[in-house]
Amino acid sequence: MVKAAQDQATPLQPVTNEVVPDRIRQSFSMRIEYDVVFTHDAFDPANPVLLETLSAREPARQHRVLAILDQGVDAAWPETRGWLRAYFQRHAERLRLVAEPLLMVGGEASKNAPALIDWIHGELHRHHVDRHSFVVVIGGGGVQDAAGYAAATAHRGIRTVRMPTTVLSQNDSGVGVKNGINAFGAKNFVGTFVAPYAVINDLRFLDRLPRRERVAGMAEAVKVALIRDGAFFTWLEENAAALAAGEPSATATMIRRCAELHLRHIATGGDPFERGSARPLDFGHWAAHKLEAMTAHELRHGEAVAIGLLLDSRYSRELGLLPEGDLARIERLLAALGLPRWHDALTSPGPDGRPAVLAGLDEFREHLGGELTITLLRGLGHAVEVHEVREPLVLRAVAWLRERRPAP
Repeated sequence: MVKAAQDQATPLQPVTNEVVPDRIRQSFSMRIEYDVVFTHDAFDPANPVLLETLSAREPARQHRVLAILDQGVDAAWPETRGWLRAYFQRHAERLRLVAEPLLMVGGEASKNAPALIDWIHGELHRHHVDRHSFVVVIGGGGVQDAAGYAAATAHRGIRTVRMPTTVLSQNDSGVGVKNGINAFGAKNFVGTFVAPYAVINDLRFLDRLPRRERVAGMAEAVKVALIRDGAFFTWLEENAAALAAGEPSATATMIRRCAELHLRHIATGGDPFERGSARPLDFGHWAAHKLEAMTAHELRHGEAVAIGLLLDSRYSRELGLLPEGDLARIERLLAALGLPRWHDALTSPGPDGRPAVLAGLDEFREHLGGELTITLLRGLGHAVEVHEVREPLVLRAVAWLRERRPAP
């Protein structure tokens, strides 16, 4: 005989018409854990990382997987689809591809096409991909953001394994807890916060990455070093030549340390889902996001971030926060890595005659939720938050960048 458990809550209360608040406080917490694995040749059937990632919690069952593949990766690595099929055939007892990989346009275009989200939702429905299945996303940051958003909003969340294929997505965006697409001319206007099931950084995919994309991704390493780790900044200086040349060992070290600092901030910064107004990881981004939009994304995200970093570093100097010597080191490192330090869009006028980039401050304030909070520097590895930006000093910082722009 099974006896029903007694309800330990308060006795049943009658509902009345009295103007007295009747409140039930709900409170619970959950632990979020996911692995970020660094490997090489993840689709080699002898490499157990993908198999173990997908089957570790339920090793006795066959796991259904829908793969989404960045068209840019497919073009650079046409072998990928064959590798996927061979891997899943080798491990058929525990893994099954439900369909051929979905090919998805890469880059910012993937985030500017809402119809792609509907298309992915339709494919998930057609192949009966449910909450006990997996979506494996192979591609750069744009594809990770858009496909991750589609997976997060199907069945209220399908388990997603990210396989980032660019420097920027392996060291920054691909290891975090955000996804989203652009809308109404605003960066990441639509999106969710959701942790990936796991992240697999296959360093082999960097071998055929165009130099421009590889260099652009290093801006996020400079950013996180500036706000969190002065010793890492020094390491970047010492290894700038090797990084600029794409030396594999230096690149792998840079990616791992940058990802580690990013993950540490999410776990220990006290605001993993950005409910507050502080965004240290968005250092340099108020201008970067605006520059991307103003150039119709001709500027890569990392390139815009590099310009934004230098602008906010110079603004920090204008306020007397950042020593002159530290500013000089930042400028030298960006130059040594091959990152841009200027774009003519910085002085393009807006409808009111002011530089249009300044509207990025208002857009950033809205993105934050009302109160403007900008991260600045008081030293290498030492960030400080401010809630007011003095426009004349920003314009002086822009003028400083312009004076030092490289010759055409």
